[in-house]
Amino acid sequence: MPTLVIANKCYSSWSLRPWLLMKQLGVAFDEIVIPLDLPDTKQKVLKHSPAGKVPILIDGDVTVWESISIMEHVGEAYGAAVWPEDRSARAMARSVAAEMHAGFSALRSACPMNLGKKYASRDRGEAVARDVARFSAIVREARERFGAGGPFLFGAFSAADAMYAPLATRLDTYSITLDVTTRAYVDTILSLPAFQEWRSAALKEEWIVPADEVDEDAIENYRKAA
Repeated sequence: MPTLVIANKCYSSWSLRPWLLMKQLGVAFDEIVIPLDLPDTKQKVLKHSPAGKVPILIDGDVTVWESISIMEHVGEAYGAAVWPEDRSARAMARSVAAEMHAGFSALRSACPMNLGKKYASRDRGEAVARDVARFSAIVREARERFGAGGPFLFGAFSAADAMYAPLATRLDTYSITLDVTTRAYVDTILSLPAFQEWRSAALKEEWIVPADEVDEDAIENYRKAA
C-alpha cells in the first residue's frame, strides 16, 4: 500500500490535492503527517524527498513528489480515472490543472487556506477579484461544455477538481461572492464525504501556523466549536 506524506490538514493546500483524489477514486493508502513551521519540519520532509516539500507519495521503491506528478502516478499505477475520458475534456482538464499549479497567486497569497476559520466578506483587492473571475470562467466553461455527466468540472470527479479543491475552500472561508454556477460547484466540493473527512481531521489538529492566520477577526472559529 502506498504512503502519502502530507502536512497540516488545516492549512496545507498542496497536501489536500492528491489526498482528496486518492480518497475519491478509492485508492487505499497510509499517511504520514509532518506539521508545518516547526524547527524539525524540513529535516523530517527531507527524509522522504530531496525536494524538501510535501506532498510526497512513497509507492514501494518509487517516490513521487509534486501534486500533479503524484496524480499521474496514481492513474498509471492503480488504473484510476484521474483524467476525463473524452479527449477534448481531458485536454482542458490538464490545462486548467496546470494553470492552477502556476497561477492564482493573488488569491493564494491574500487568502491562505485555513479550514479553522471563516471571515466576513470584504473587498480583497483587484488582483484577488481577477483570480476569482478567472476561476468562475473556468467553472462555467467546463460545466457548460463537459459537465453533463455529474456535478464536477468535467462531469465525473477528476484531477482538475482535486487541484481546485483548496481554492474552493478559500472562497468559502473568506465569504467571497460567487455566481450561481460557481457557488454550486464550490458547495459540491465542500460536501464531498472525502473532503468532510479531511476537514474533520483538520479541526482536531492543535498546530497553528501564524503565517496562515489572517490578521482580522473571524466571524466563526470552527476549531473552538470542534
